[in-house]
Amino acid sequence: MTGKPENALAAYVAVTAAYWAFMLTDGALRMLVLLHFHDLGFSPITLAWLFLLYEVAGMVTNLSAGWIAARFGLTTTLYAGLAIQIVALVALSRLNPGWAVAVSVPFVMIVQGMSGVAKDLAKMSSKSAVKILAPSAGGGLFRWVAVLTGSKNAVKGIGFFLGAGLLATIGFKAAVLAMAVVLTVILFAVVLFMPTGLPKGSKSAKFTQVWSKDRNINRLSLARMFLFGARDTWFVVGIPIYFTALISDGSEDGNRAAFFLVGGFMALWIIAYGAVQASAPRLLGQAAHESRVAVRLAIRWVGILTAIIAVLAALSLTPATWIAGVLVAGLLAFGFVFAINSSLHSYLILAFSQAERVTMDVGFYYMSNAAGRLIGTLASGISYQIGGLPLCLATAAAMAGASWISAKRLGGDGALNV
Repeated sequence: MTGKPENALAAYVAVTAAYWAFMLTDGALRMLVLLHFHDLGFSPITLAWLFLLYEVAGMVTNLSAGWIAARFGLTTTLYAGLAIQIVALVALSRLNPGWAVAVSVPFVMIVQGMSGVAKDLAKMSSKSAVKILAPSAGGGLFRWVAVLTGSKNAVKGIGFFLGAGLLATIGFKAAVLAMAVVLTVILFAVVLFMPTGLPKGSKSAKFTQVWSKDRNINRLSLARMFLFGARDTWFVVGIPIYFTALISDGSEDGNRAAFFLVGGFMALWIIAYGAVQASAPRLLGQAAHESRVAVRLAIRWVGILTAIIAVLAALSLTPATWIAGVLVAGLLAFGFVFAINSSLHSYLILAFSQAERVTMDVGFYYMSNAAGRLIGTLASGISYQIGGLPLCLATAAAMAGASWISAKRLGGDGALNV
């Protein structure tokens, strides 16, 4: 499909609204699970295990979702993602605090795996829709994908704060049930009001086609894997647990205050990250809408990212009281640079993709994204357990360096499909 639907803007708005609703619950659920089980005394490695199947499911889902969307249509995978998230939230409400660790951990892992499937169905559908709907002239693709991605992350950041706030006020079970109800209402609304015009799928689409033969897409996917591995190595377990231990005195009131402050910081980081992503086309200028320039910028910005996290790793070795403030400032700077880099990646994958196989190229690319998150999640728990925050940050720096090496192999003169 090469033409744009007549109601492209209305379809874009509907897709974005559905994606916002999903990411709000996704962010809230992550903080609910992390803080709730930390409060129950789970170790950093065990906390990392809770999110492990979420990331594994993302890898598998992104590969198959691209083919499913190509075969059955984008709206099918979008609706399925929202529906599975509702089921996951309801299932999580059945968690019994009295269960043994050997029962509760596998149960939460399975439910988180369902949520991982749901997230990547929704993400792949939304990002692929932008390729179909965005106007071709005037750098429309970069602007539209930046707005979708940036606003999504801002909404997810609000979800982080929402999850921490709900846990501190109404408790775990009531929080997940309330989110399930709200998401159900939104799913029905989106199904009723979704305009026509998105691809309906083709029976000729074959599963073997999900593997990309484009060298630029493969190299970009590798750079993306290490980029998100670098972020999640400190983001998933290390920093939240470090700050929680730093703030809380171990009492119930102390834990509640820590939940709000840690959740607030994580929310601020994600919201600011999303705002920068949405503004990336304006911050980088018109020249960045051309693939060769975008590739050079991606290499430059991930080099800056590597330097920032390496400096933070070195500074974290200092047992000084002021280090917490430096970490907050440094991680916000990391977030700014990371957002620019992520936005460039999101543009380049769509620029390198062909319209007729965009769902499969995007699915392959986000499989690499999920692989990076999986590696980062494991590294976060293991490195923090073994060497505390310094090793956690040093591991993140190594992954950022690997992303820089991968990005340097990109060829900016590849054919664009915009």
